[in-house]
Amino acid sequence: MNITKKDIDTLNAVITVEVDKKDYQPKVEKILKDYKKTASVPGFRKGFVPMGMIKKQYEKSIVIDEVNKLLQEGLNKYLTEEKLDILGNPLPKPDENFSWENEKFAFDFELGMAPKFEINLDTKKKITLNKIVADKKFIDDEMLNIQKQYGKLVSQKEVVEGGRMVGDFTFEYKDEQQEKNATIDLDQIKGKANLKKFLGKKVGDVIGLKTKNLFKDDHDLMNALGLDHDDAHSFSVPVTFKISEVNKTELAELNQELFDKLFGKDKIKSEKELREEIKKSAEKQFQGQADQQFLNASTDYLIEKTKFDLPSEFLKKWLQVSTEKEMTKEEADAEYVRSEKGLRYQLIEGQIAKEHDIKITYDELKDFAKEMVTAQFMQYGQQHLTDEMLQPVIDNVMTNQEETKRLSEQLMSQKLLDFYKENLKYKKKEVTYKDFVEETYK
Repeated sequence: MNITKKDIDTLNAVITVEVDKKDYQPKVEKILKDYKKTASVPGFRKGFVPMGMIKKQYEKSIVIDEVNKLLQEGLNKYLTEEKLDILGNPLPKPDENFSWENEKFAFDFELGMAPKFEINLDTKKKITLNKIVADKKFIDDEMLNIQKQYGKLVSQKEVVEGGRMVGDFTFEYKDEQQEKNATIDLDQIKGKANLKKFLGKKVGDVIGLKTKNLFKDDHDLMNALGLDHDDAHSFSVPVTFKISEVNKTELAELNQELFDKLFGKDKIKSEKELREEIKKSAEKQFQGQADQQFLNASTDYLIEKTKFDLPSEFLKKWLQVSTEKEMTKEEADAEYVRSEKGLRYQLIEGQIAKEHDIKITYDELKDFAKEMVTAQFMQYGQQHLTDEMLQPVIDNVMTNQEETKRLSEQLMSQKLLDFYKENLKYKKKEVTYKDFVEETYK
């Protein structure tokens, strides 16, 4: 077998694999002899069927199988030994003159070569690394939420400010009349005009409303009416709401009994300490969001500043045939547009990891899995965890390929985040959570 490579340009090449009869014939002969020993053909005893008859019936299919095995093994070995950095997989080129009746075969495969490029980490424009702070308003809101959560509902004769209503919405949706039971806090309602329609109403009253701008958050409308997510932001129809229950939450007192419920006995002893704990806990959670935003910004910067070409036509052809259901040319072109940015970053990330020896060891992955498992247990209130309790869960995670892949990606992201913080220029900016959300997700 002979394998040669011809470069079309820096990003495209063709590999030719030549297979001679002597490469496959010994294996074919052995298989034919085995078939002859076991073949059952009417008129012949087992083991005495003429070889010519065996060849006529089986030889061509055996040759095809053996040649294909040689091709696969030969290609993989060649790509590995030559250390070719390719994108996708080799694509066989059609040959109209090909025939399995020949004794010698030549197969051409298209290759898409990974581009060579340099990465400049010297950022001229500084990236922003946010420090999200829990300001007084955020802490006040969290305090109020805690008081509501641990408070008690008190029945009311009529709807009052800060009240809660249970009732049934009636409306038209998807060409059908719908009725949906919902619980509404008056704090969710948007605008004074809408609030006025609820205040003073009693059980049994029916209120006519319009869904557009009814709630401060469209997701509350989605949940109240049972809408599909895509419909919620533009849903605008008249609805009625029939009240079946009116309550108001009597806020829980900020006392030692509440503090102990929240954090354990005597861990928090004053409202001031509670506010400090809320601030510390919130800002710890915020840091994860700030880091993710910084990682995204760093990624976008590197993609924008690291210029290189891709073997786009090859990749579009490869996308057509690489999925379980073959794509049309138009579908493959559209998929390439969607995936190009991700592919570019994969190449950049791979080169950064290679140049700066950023890698993940088995022990690091196992320790990371332990951190994740421990955090999950603690979310459900299990604070006192021993290695004996954790180890079976960790072992189960480490034997699950999908889980280990997901954890590996998370750990690599963390390592890259640390690398970018050390090597990219950035400016620190202190923002409130509200401002961060508005700036990041606008």
